[in-house]
Order: sequence, then structure tokens, then C-alpha cells
Amino acid sequence: FCSQQEHAYPADELMPLTCRGRVRGQEPSRGDVDDALGKLVYTGTEHLLTVVFQVLNKTKEFEEAVKKVIKDVNLDNDIVVSVFETNIRVLGGLLGGHSVAIMLKEKGEYMQWYNSELLHMAKELGYKLLPAFNTTSGLPYPRVNLKFGVRHPEARTGTETDTCTACAGTLILEFAALSRFTGTSIFEEYARKALDFIWEKRQRSSNLVGVTINIHTGDWVRKDSGVGAGIDSYYEYLLKAYVLLGDDSFLERFNTHYDAIMRYISQPPLLLDVHIHKPMLNARTWMDSLLAFFPGLQVLKGDIRPAIETHEMLYQVIKKHNFLPEAFTTDFRVHWAQHPLRPEFAESTYFLYKATGDPYYLEVGKTLIENLNKYARVPCGFAAMKDVRTGSHEDRMDSFFLAEMFKYLYLLFADKEDMIFDIEDYIFTTEAHLLPLWLSTTNQTILKKNTSTEYTELDDSNFDWTCPNTQILFPNDPMFAQSIREPLKNVVDKSCPRGISRAEESLGSGPKPPLRARDFMASNPEHLEILKKMGVSLIHLKDGRVQLVQHAVQAASSLDAEDGLRFMQEMIELSSQQQKEQQLPPRAVQIVSHPFFGRVVLTAGPAQFGMDLSKHKAGTRGFVATIKPYNGCSEITNPEAVKEKIALMQRGQCMFAEKARNIQKAGAIGGIVIDDNEGSSSDTAPLFQMAGDGKNTDDITIPMLFLFNKEGNIILDAIREYEAVEVLLSDKAKDRATIFKGKMIPNYIIDSNLEIENMDQKSSENDSHKPTSEEAPSESQDAGAVSEEPEGGGESSAAGDPDPLSPASADSASVSMADPDPHAPGATEAGAPEPACTPGDSQPQEQNTQTEANSKAHWDSKVQPMESILADWNEDIEAFEMMEKDEL
Repeated sequence: FCSQQEHAYPADELMPLTCRGRVRGQEPSRGDVDDALGKLVYTGTEHLLTVVFQVLNKTKEFEEAVKKVIKDVNLDNDIVVSVFETNIRVLGGLLGGHSVAIMLKEKGEYMQWYNSELLHMAKELGYKLLPAFNTTSGLPYPRVNLKFGVRHPEARTGTETDTCTACAGTLILEFAALSRFTGTSIFEEYARKALDFIWEKRQRSSNLVGVTINIHTGDWVRKDSGVGAGIDSYYEYLLKAYVLLGDDSFLERFNTHYDAIMRYISQPPLLLDVHIHKPMLNARTWMDSLLAFFPGLQVLKGDIRPAIETHEMLYQVIKKHNFLPEAFTTDFRVHWAQHPLRPEFAESTYFLYKATGDPYYLEVGKTLIENLNKYARVPCGFAAMKDVRTGSHEDRMDSFFLAEMFKYLYLLFADKEDMIFDIEDYIFTTEAHLLPLWLSTTNQTILKKNTSTEYTELDDSNFDWTCPNTQILFPNDPMFAQSIREPLKNVVDKSCPRGISRAEESLGSGPKPPLRARDFMASNPEHLEILKKMGVSLIHLKDGRVQLVQHAVQAASSLDAEDGLRFMQEMIELSSQQQKEQQLPPRAVQIVSHPFFGRVVLTAGPAQFGMDLSKHKAGTRGFVATIKPYNGCSEITNPEAVKEKIALMQRGQCMFAEKARNIQKAGAIGGIVIDDNEGSSSDTAPLFQMAGDGKNTDDITIPMLFLFNKEGNIILDAIREYEAVEVLLSDKAKDRATIFKGKMIPNYIIDSNLEIENMDQKSSENDSHKPTSEEAPSESQDAGAVSEEPEGGGESSAAGDPDPLSPASADSASVSMADPDPHAPGATEAGAPEPACTPGDSQPQEQNTQTEANSKAHWDSKVQPMESILADWNEDIEAFEMMEKDEL
């Protein structure tokens, strides 16, 4: 503080490496960071209370600081500032200073000259911030010109459309305190309106809010949600607004949000961002350092266990890197290496010590002080860390460092008799300024109750209508906190390497080695039992996926908890590797046999292993066969039925790569995995990619595709109806001319302009037509072989080249045309151009006529099942009709 006064005053911030003040406009711009600088002597207004704490009873220094602020701070600057930062730093600092000033004045020894000068300045600043609220929603613009407001031609602001949730939702404490101190209700009304709007715009199904919102429409711009940057202090101010103002609606809202946070975001000891519309889906795999405030808020709320868990995890990260990196991954690696001396972890440490009385947290505070002195202290102050890995510095010391960091550290070690007033009579703002609790009964703003607001009924005994009393909830029992911390004490150092004792345990006759992520099977009862022992819970999602969540405190022992955390890290790493794989486009499964003839195309998920269908344009064509066992997780017991065919199997029981290896060994030329989740469909579920097993999958050479349950049932129904079903696996659907190249195609298939419902009727008419003279008998024979497997009978060599796409085409061509397949339209036409017998041979002619009649009758009997199969695919049928133009 003295360095700031000596080297930087009246600049907003101290530059500790160059020992000078940072004045906006005179130093290179730092972008949005400089919006916190308003030539308002931020450091002076923020540090008023800090001087009182650190100089103890030497309140004379406080008096001098107040006089300096009154004399030097100019609120009429033509400068654009952040509404959020100016509120929490300057307005909060002025109100906090006023609170202490009137308290000292009442004691009768100091500040007798004080006549609410700081409050008058706060009111003036409040009016200068009000133009930012001139929006239809009531959400403030993110920036305001202190001299010209927002929409003035000279304001140089007012064009923004978005603001962060915390920016708009972290106003109520300062604005309400200003209204209560002055009796002017407009400030509290504006802050309440902004909070009401955010609450109304929450995602109703998850009760979460996004990071960024449009200030005019209320649409969420960034739809990820967490408790860190962009949202953090919104949750903090909902709970503290209830404490300060006594309004039940704020507690109701906080409880609703808190239930959602603990349901979706909290994955102890981690706090991971999720999507507000899909809260079971993580939005990112790293955490930012601002979430370190959350354990302190949980203490105030009364939820001590997760607070201890998250705080301990953060402390382990600090012990590894000396400071908390600005962002770090779920396996505790540095994501953003900066550390601007943030105080949030010290804040949570103070509140946890207040709640538990555990001297462990004094040791944590001591570590923080030692690290600051050892790594951040420079001749003119404390410098922010540019990179925690290298220890390099940045010429920066933000005003919040002195306003919060040393205030919380001082309070952590201070005894009650060290304080010149009772800290329990005040509440901390997000910037650690103190506001007196007696404001709750002073100049109360009469507001109309929002009767349209609905609150979720929550089954939680902690959601009471009184502030949690730490003396009752958390008796000073150090062993309570220690028992929660114990499983997490090595969470960072041993997240990847194995402990020696555990490795030794796994040798010889000891317990089995710990379960590895790459070996895990969600349907294996033994694996599920191991997960339970490690404190890992498995949740089945509606889309067929599973989610794993670990609670270290539920593990059988600290070693099991350690195994569980290592397992989770491996699983996250495995998932991350799979996500980094090229995102493949969807594939197609096209049914080409009778009576579909390429008209039915099923959307299929690709595999990250096996044949790449995008590089094999012809695709893989063959008849399908169901394997035994159906899950494909062991040696195939019906290889004769699978050989040279495309194997059908069910999802589950083992890794996809294992299924592929088993059917490839049995001689299959491809595989289709059908989802076991009843009712799943590509219409409603996102594209599914089959991942490998974490091992080398180069040995898998056949194509593998994934069908959701609805699509898979279409093939299974076709097998039950027609027995022989042929499909084409390809990167995209083929037009029918390509599928049947070199083969005779019935006229009703070629005529794409006919209505689907009339197609079968037209087909029957075409059966009686004679083929033209240009059609060669060899082509006719081939047409008869398209959808038929050999079932015995005499052999006759089919003329023409066999279908190169079908591995079974050579066998299919060996068909006796004297007894054509009654299932194949066009089979009767195959014998029509040239009579197979002499005029004297009447019996074969009669047989052929009878066969034609049977074929027509059989075809008619198949029409209804075909219509029922296509009943759910009316929209797709229109697309199938356009396949001749290759527009599918």
C-alpha cells in the first residue's frame, strides 16, 4: 500500500516492476482489461478498509486516505468504463468506506469531521451509472461514459448487444445499499429489474443460466454454464442479497440454482461447465481459477462437504504450481498459465476456517503468504505471474489484490480481540467491501411481488429460511474436515502415476490390479462392483450413453478413492483422444434387395477403425446375417452363416473393436451394430461414432457401421419378411442406376416420377410386359440373380460379368432359369424373350406360366408389409425418388 502511495498515486494501479502508476491512455492498451481503469483512483477507494485491518487500531491512516479520496477523485471524466468493475470496485469501495467512517464516528474518537462525503460521491457515481440501464430488458450496457452516458454522440459506447451474466447480476448489493443509505429507491429498483430479467430467462428445464446474454432480446449468446468466469458473482449476490436485504425471493432463486449446480456442474471435487440445454453434457474439460470462490459461498449456504472437497483439490493444484493457474484441465495440467494474484482461494480458505476451526486452513494461509513473498514480491510491491510454470512476472498489480487478498489473509489469522469492530455485523461484497447488516431494516424499497415467478420445490433440508449459523452447523471438530480431505490429499500428484504401495499390492497373491479405463465395460457386473468400491457412480443417459461421476468420500478406502480418481482421469483422457479424432460424416446403409431395390436408405454412424468407406466409393455389398452370440463379444458360433456376409449384432457387453475382430475372424465382409436402446433413432439423437478400444486397430479391415434402434429394426423386420436381405454399405447413398449397373431394372423402379403409393400397381402391370429386343438373355439371367441366393437346383453358367460389389454374386449367378425365384420381380421376364423349349414341349411352358402367376400373387402379398415398413419414412421417400438425380 505504501508503494502504491509513493510510486503510483493518484493513478488507478501500481506497476510494480517499473515502480510507476498505470494511467489509462499513457500505457499500451490491454483491451477490455483497461475498462476497469477510470482515472478514479481505484486503488485508493478500494484500500480504505484494508488500511484499517492491516494497520490495526491506527485509524489515523484511514482518515488520511478518506481525505485523499474526497480531494482527488473526479467522477466527471470523459472516459468509458466497465459498469460491472466500476460498481464493485469504486461504488463498493465508497460505500464500504462510508460504513467504516460512520462506525468510527459513532465511537466518538475518530472521523468526527466526517459528513457523509463518501456517500455523496457514491450517489453521484450511481447516477452516472444509471444511463447504462436504458434498455428494454433492464439489463445494463456493459460500458458507460462517465461524462456523456451511453447514447450520446460523444459517448463512444452504447452499441454493444451482449453482456455477461455476472456483469448484469452483480449490482444488487451496492445499488441496494446506496438506496438504503440515501433513501433514493431508484438504484435498488434498477438492480432488482436486471436480476428479475436474468431469472426469467434461465433455462427452465435445467434451471441454469448461460455465460453471455443479449441485453435487448434476452437470448443466450453463450449457452455454457458453470460457477466460474462470467457467472460466478451472480450466484454469490443472490444469496448475499437475501442475507443483506431479507427478501425471501433471492433465497428461493439461489436454492433453485444451487440444486441445478450440484446436480449437473458439481462433479466432486471438480466443477465443470455444462450446456444449459443439455446439462448432462460437459461444455469443456478445463476449469478457471475464478471458481475458487465457490467453496466459500457453499460455506455461507451451509453445504460444507463439497466445499472442503473442492477447496482441497484447488490447494493441491497450488502446491504443484505455487499459484492457481488462470485455467487448468481436469487432469490438473496448466491450461492458461497466468496468475494475476487472484484472491478467491484465500477467501474460501478464510470461510472454511471460520466454519470448521480446523488449524489446517491456517497452514494453507501460511503457504499462500510464503508463496507470495517468495515468488511474487518485487521491490515496489507484488507482481502478477505471467507464467506459473516459469515464474515470470507481469508488470501488473490489480487493485483487488490489496482490497481482497491481504484482507482475507489478515482476517484468517486475526483473533477477535484484534478487531476494532465485530466482523459478524457486516457482509462482504464480491470485492470484499463491508456493508452493515442493519441496512435490511432501513429505507426498505416497497416493490410489487413478482407473482408470476415459479420456484422449484426442492427436497433439501438445508434450504431453510434463516442464514446458516456456522456455530450450530459446523462444530469446531477438525477431524470432520480432515476425514473429507483425506481421500483427496494426493489428487494432483498421483492422478497419473501409481503409488508404490498400491503397485506392490497388485503383485503376487494380493488384490487384483486396479481397473483401467480402456478395459471398462458398462455391462460387466464385476466392473460395476469395482466402480462402486472406488466411489464411481454410473448413470445411464436417455441417448444410450453412460456418464461416470466420482465421489471420493463414497470410496471404500483412500487407496480406492485414489484408484477411482485415476480411473476417471484415464477415462477423460480416453474420451479426449477420441474427440480429437477426425469427426467422420454419417454413412449410409442402403437396402438393395427385393422389394426395396435401393429405395430405403438408413443413416448410419461411422467407425473410427476398419475400412474407410469414403476411400472405397463402391462400398461393400452383401447379404446380411445375424450372428450368434448376438452381442458379438465372443467367438462366433455360426461362422458358416456369417461367411462372406454382412454381420448384424447388438450394441453392448464389449468394445466395438472387439465385435469387429470377432466377426472378421468368422469371415464376415462387414458389420452393422444395432443400438440396444429401445426407440433410439437418428431423427432425435446426435450422430454416433464407434470409437476404438484405445489399442491399435489396424488389424480391422472390414467396414463397421452403427444403426440406432429404429433404423436397425427396419433391417430386422425385412429379414423376418423376406429372409434374404441384401444391403450396400457406403459413404453416401447411391442412385439406383449405379446400384443395378449391368442388370435389368424393372420399369417401375426407373420411373421416379410415379407416386410411391401407385408404384406397386405399376409394378404388377410391368410384369406382363415383354422386354425389348435390345435386352440380352444374359442380362435377363443376371437380373434374376440380383436378389437370390442359391438354394440348390441345376447349375447353369450366367453370361456377363458378376456384380463386382457383391462377394456372393458368383454364387448367385449359378441359378437354374428353369425354376426362377418367385421372389424376384423380373424373373419371369428372364425366360420370356426366347422360349426355353420347343413347340412340342408343353409341360415346361405350363410350369413357367404357373410360376409367373404364383410370382404375381406372391408379389401382391408382399405389398402391405412393405407399406407398413415405410410408414414412418414418408418424408424420406420423397428424397428417395430423387436418387436418379443423385440429390439425396
